[in-house]
Amino acid sequence: MPRLDTFYLPPEGWREPYVLTGGEAGHLARVLRKKAGDRVRVFDGQGRYGEFHIEAVARDAVRLTPLAMRREPEPEAEIWLAIGFAKSARRGYFLEKAVELGARGIIFWQARRSQGKVPAEAKEAWFDQAVAAAKQCGAARLPAILAAPGGAAEVAAMGREYDRRYVLWEAAEAEKRLTAKDMTAPGRVLAVVGPEGGLDDDEVRIFRDGGFHAVSLGNRVLRWETAALAVLSVSLLGPGETS
Repeated sequence: MPRLDTFYLPPEGWREPYVLTGGEAGHLARVLRKKAGDRVRVFDGQGRYGEFHIEAVARDAVRLTPLAMRREPEPEAEIWLAIGFAKSARRGYFLEKAVELGARGIIFWQARRSQGKVPAEAKEAWFDQAVAAAKQCGAARLPAILAAPGGAAEVAAMGREYDRRYVLWEAAEAEKRLTAKDMTAPGRVLAVVGPEGGLDDDEVRIFRDGGFHAVSLGNRVLRWETAALAVLSVSLLGPGETS
């Protein structure tokens, strides 16, 4: 059976009557030219998904009837990444891959060596990129996306809500190597990645004073998005495996 086209229905719309609106309705009707009687896959970004029957198609609204609905199990480890703000050229690629690899949250923070300024709030375009990635890979969950213009101190304060906290630091090689167990043990995990130019010593001190463990991914110099995705890849390994 061919793979069904997927559409995003926000959690507040996950009830009778099920109706796609806005860009999702337009994409279904005008781009993919779906019609009444077709079947589609729909997800809410919080783990619910299912197969739906299209009842009626209008210009700005598509009415759906559920045929089979499911819920993706909650992951035991909830992994968040705090990313030092960097050039936008690779941000879309990172968001796409972060969704594919199951990140539960992303915080773009203002590092001292950031290229550009973090907005006061997360941009809608970032969320749209995450939705597009989820539709492509079949994910049922979307990461929360936050902005932290207050720098390392703001992220360190946010870290108090997490069970395990790590800061990726190239000078940490002699201290601790990030392991699969660090990322897969039950609980909420926050991993901080610096911007393109890396973290400065004051930022590392702020994080370590805030209870973050300095860890390394090895002795290679990685671009910010490579380091962030490597963290998520480690989480795919079993607790007894090594990266």
